[in-house]
Order: sequence, then structure tokens, then C-alpha cells
Amino acid sequence: MNEAKTNPTGTERPEYDRAELAHSIIESLLDHTRVVSDLIALMAQALDQDTTKALTQTPQWQAYLESRRRMEQTRAEVEKFVETMKGPAD
Repeated sequence: MNEAKTNPTGTERPEYDRAELAHSIIESLLDHTRVVSDLIALMAQALDQDTTKALTQTPQWQAYLESRRRMEQTRAEVEKFVETMKGPAD
């Protein structure tokens, strides 16, 4: 079912199909991470001020924030990767 794309010269480009699949998988993972992050932020807002302060002082919260920053960078890297895979068809 997975047919290779062809470039204007008619040659197959299976690497493009793999890139599209990789992009789709990574995009789904990034979207899920964003949804989970939004849920965590919403849950944190529901806590009282003292509990929120205590939570944000933990190593786990700091790791969460760092992971979220890395995911934003990863999203940009994925887009750059896809663009390089879509490069010239020659």
C-alpha cells in the first residue's frame, strides 16, 4: 500500500515516504506532549497558592519545564528536517 513518491524525472523517492512517516509519528508525539503539558498547567492552577509554590520548587517540576523547552526546540527541528527531506527532487 505504501507507494514511493516520484520526482519530476519519474524516479522513486522512498526516503520521502519515510520522512513523511517519521514526521507524522513525531508530530503526533509532540502534539500529545503539548496536550499533557496543558493539562498539567491546568491542574497546577487548581491548586492553592502554597501547594503550587511547593510543587514548583521540586526537581520534578524543574525537569518538566526543561522537557517542555526541549519539546519546543524539537518541534522546530522536526520542521527543519522535513523541509530538508522535501528538498530538490534532483
